[in-house]
Amino acid sequence: MKSIFALWGVRDLLAADLARRLPGAEAVQVNVSDAAVENAMLRITTFDSPVQAVVGVWWAADPQPDASADVLGTLAERVVGWHVEEVTPIVPPVVAPLVRSPGLANIAFLRKPEDLSHAEWLDRWRTHHTPIAIETQATFGYVQNLVTGPATNDAPVIAGIVEELFPIEALSDPHAFYGSGGDDAELVRRIGLLMTSVATFGGDRNLDLVPTSRYRLH
Repeated sequence: MKSIFALWGVRDLLAADLARRLPGAEAVQVNVSDAAVENAMLRITTFDSPVQAVVGVWWAADPQPDASADVLGTLAERVVGWHVEEVTPIVPPVVAPLVRSPGLANIAFLRKPEDLSHAEWLDRWRTHHTPIAIETQATFGYVQNLVTGPATNDAPVIAGIVEELFPIEALSDPHAFYGSGGDDAELVRRIGLLMTSVATFGGDRNLDLVPTSRYRLH
């Protein structure tokens, strides 16, 4: 089982020994919107203020989201969380603990449009959109997290949380982001395909997109 927490007003998460301090955690990942990604060309906020960090927790056996949220609350002004079901269309590269993963890690918080049933939304997102996203972007890591329920009492309604890894040049270069090799016509084609696909499940609106640096702690 996995849970994901969004944090605002964060202090130094990497120095906090979270892998040891979060009760019941088997593995912990921290994504921080830090100085390394501050010049990202894409940053979208629907929450009241931009998410500053995202913490993913894989539970060993006995999930303890309340206790873990309390620990995270000592390191951030606000913490909300969700339980998720994870699939990895592209498995991210493995790096040593506390070493920054290469490139840019974009995290998107998705909201389901009211006019779509959950089953239709999920089918459009996971079944139909996934191959188009892979075809049209230069991703080398792609993680889809389907939200199955709140992990904190005050968690806002979110349907899915996506993490996509891009080359670091994608911070400011659309060709690096879309993998179009400097070909402007190909860039336009890829953007058009992607945006058309994203619109089918509501990923073109009511979205939070957070550029981050990615760290696995354990």
